[in-house]
This record gives sequence, C-alpha cells and structure tokens, in this order.
Amino acid sequence: MTTPQYLSKLDHYINGAWVQPTSGKGQDVVNPATNQPIGKLGFASKADLDAAVKAADAGFKTWRKVSAFERAKILRKAADLVRARADQIATALTFEQGKILGEAKLEVMGSADVIDWFADEGRRAYGRIIPARADGVRNMVIMEPVGPVAGFSPWNFPVLQATRKISAALAAGCSIIVKCPEETPGSPIEFVKCFEEAGVPDGVINLLYGVPAEISEYLIAHPSIRKISFTGSVPVGKQLASLAGLHMKRATMELGGHAPVMVFDDADTDSAANLMAFLKYRNAGQVCVSPTRFFVQEKAYDKFVAKFVDLAKAVKVGDGFDPASKMGPLANPRRVNAMESIILDAKEKGARIETGGSRIGNAGNFFEPTVLTGVPQNARIMSEEPFGPVAVMMPFKDTDAMLEQANSLPFGLASYAFTKDAKTAAKLTDSIDAGMLTINHFGIALPETPFGGIKDSGYGHEGGIEGLNAYLQTKFVSHLA
Repeated sequence: MTTPQYLSKLDHYINGAWVQPTSGKGQDVVNPATNQPIGKLGFASKADLDAAVKAADAGFKTWRKVSAFERAKILRKAADLVRARADQIATALTFEQGKILGEAKLEVMGSADVIDWFADEGRRAYGRIIPARADGVRNMVIMEPVGPVAGFSPWNFPVLQATRKISAALAAGCSIIVKCPEETPGSPIEFVKCFEEAGVPDGVINLLYGVPAEISEYLIAHPSIRKISFTGSVPVGKQLASLAGLHMKRATMELGGHAPVMVFDDADTDSAANLMAFLKYRNAGQVCVSPTRFFVQEKAYDKFVAKFVDLAKAVKVGDGFDPASKMGPLANPRRVNAMESIILDAKEKGARIETGGSRIGNAGNFFEPTVLTGVPQNARIMSEEPFGPVAVMMPFKDTDAMLEQANSLPFGLASYAFTKDAKTAAKLTDSIDAGMLTINHFGIALPETPFGGIKDSGYGHEGGIEGLNAYLQTKFVSHLA
C-alpha cells in the first residue's frame, strides 16, 4: 500500500486571499489511522474574525447584485473543478478523517452534485403576484438573500456538510463565513479553492478555523451576520440556537439522531440486512442518519440478525488508503473511548455481544463492527446516540408497541423500514416521529430532497427547495400606480 502525502499548507481564506491566522495558537492535525501528526493548523484571532466579517459584508453587497443566472454559471464551474480534483480532495479527507478512500471520493463527487443542484435552483427563486382588491394595485412577493451567513460544519463529512452551506448560501445571493472542523481542515481548503478559481468574488466565501466557542459566540452576535447554519451535536446545537435566538438570527440546526430501523415479517430480510449493514458501518457509523436501533418482527428476527452478524464479521477494518479496507478508523480517540464506555455499560446491564465490541490494536482508532442483542431499556445506548459502528437488535410482535418505543426518544432525524405491505407502509408514514423516512431502500440525503429533523434533532432543512429557502427572506410590496 502506497500512502500519498498530506497537504503542505493549511491556510485560512479571508477576502479572496489565503492567509496564515494571527492568533499564534493552533493544533496538530492527526491521522486517525496512526494517531500521528500530519500537519499544523493555526487558529483565527479576533482580528481575523473582524477581517472575515468585513469581507463578508462587502462580498454580500457585490454578490447579491450578480444575477442568479450568472451566479449559477460560477457555481457550475466550481462543481466541475471539484469533480476534476476529486482524487486530491478525497486524499486529504482520508488522511485527516480516516474514512476509506472510496467513501471519501463518493463524498466529494456527491458534493459536486449538491453545488449543481443549488446552481440551478437559485435561478428559480421565484416570487409571486397576489391578485389585488383594487384597480391599479400590484401586490408582489419578492425573495431576497438574507445576508451574510455564518456556517459551522462537522468532522464526519467535512466536505459535504460545508458544501450544503456554501452552495445554498451562494445560490441565494448570500455571502458566507464557514468555520470548518479543526480536526479535518485540509479537505475543505482544497474544496474552497475550487470556488475561488471558478470566479467567486472576494469576500463572498471566507473559511476559518479556531476555538469553536470563541468563533461561534463572536459571529452569531455580530450585527452583520444575519443567519447561522450549524451541523453537529445536540448539546452544542442547543447552545448556538439559544445564542441565535438572543440576537434574533435565523438558524438552521441539523443535529444528532438515533435512527430506528423497522423490519417486518414480510420483508426481504437478506436485502434489508445487506443495505442496513452497509449503511451502519459506512464512515465507521459516524453518521447522523446511521441506523442504530433495529426493531425486527419476531418471525424475521433470527434470520435477519444472523445475516447482519455475518455481514458485520466480514467487514475488513483498516487504513483508509488500503484498497482491501471496507471500514476505516474512528475519527479520533474520543470516539474509541465513547464506544468502549457505551458497550461496556450495555454488557454490564445484560446485553449480549454477538460480534465485535472492542478496539483493534494499539495504533490508530480502529474499532470492531459490533452487534448487540438483549439490550435492556436502561442501557445508555438505548437513549444516547452511539455515533459509531454498533447496532442494537430488538425483536417486536406488536406494531403499535414498537412504534411507541421507536418514537420514545427526543431524537427525530432519519428512520428506515422494510415491508411489502402497502397498509403497513402507510401506517409508518403517518406514525413515525422523524423528519425523514425511507422504505425498502435508501432514499434520503439527495441534493434535491429536504434533509432535516424534528424534536432535538433540530429544525430547518438542507437540500431541496427548502434548503435554498433557508437563505432567502420574503419581502411584500404593494404598489398603487
């Protein structure tokens, strides 16, 4: 296996220039496959934040005057550059995040599709005419960009999550300051370079790294920032939403999940197990929509669990650059500790480990794909998002009782179901308490579909027309000629 080289420079992007931050602080970027430093990232100072806000303010005044038609051309050029550089961006992503190179490239190529979607949708940000009650009156609804945006993206999909914020904001005519994750800075840097070279004007995109709390508190409170978009954990999301509310800032919150999977007796259990095992161990389970709580009807339970366990055992865990690897390491040592803790808690309370349950080796953050059965309701994993490669299997008999349990948590992001019965599918559609439900296939997280949750999983959407509307504000004009 030949490992390529990581990036030589980790600069910030402010007002159209790649610069080193001025705080004098920073941290190492670490390869999760080895836990060895591969780069040094500097942190933004208050002066850097001031410069970024000033640039975004000026950039917004310029960019909002560019027609939606011309904005779309620039965005499409950026998407083409992302595709042309997919290998380079994916390499940086695997180095710093750990996911296998094939998954990294899929993330990058999917990000290009997101840009293309919003490029086109931005040209269709239509207003409307409302029939008036008097002659000579014109009632118009005009959609306008909300203004400079502060975006905060996570480390599990550092390119895709930044893309959703950047491309939607730019398509709507907004400028953006995006704080990408300090643990995975290189891939967003390479990604933003594509927008720069596509011709996005200075100040329209600004990319920063630093102490998350310091940056969020500064940007959200700043009067020039008119909207925030955050993807991350529920506790941090609640803090930022509270701060946004204090300053009357519009917000999109895409937070955690604990997705139920509902497999009925009439389902194709082999097909369901194959798809769900792939989704469970994708990105080592570090996915907000990862399937975690498996409710399997009694007659299908033994067959489904046996198949799923076999699939988990067959997952080869290794360095993301090894072509034989099907799952890379966890992104950081914190996740290994969290997996060990939550699985030990379940085991001590009576759960059975069907496979996995332990870290692999002493170098890197590798962890075994894990399946648990017989997990009691008081185990932490039944109420806490595991965010790792562990699946919990539970048999059920009565659909209503199962739905009550599936809906019992404060999370409400993704949900999955497998059934051949149309009445069952309709019942699930009406009853499941989640922002997204996909039945008999994986049909969420596409550029053209809304992505978002309810309850503690957040509010607002990314993707689809809803994702564009989040960056637009409505102005009503009534004109008597």
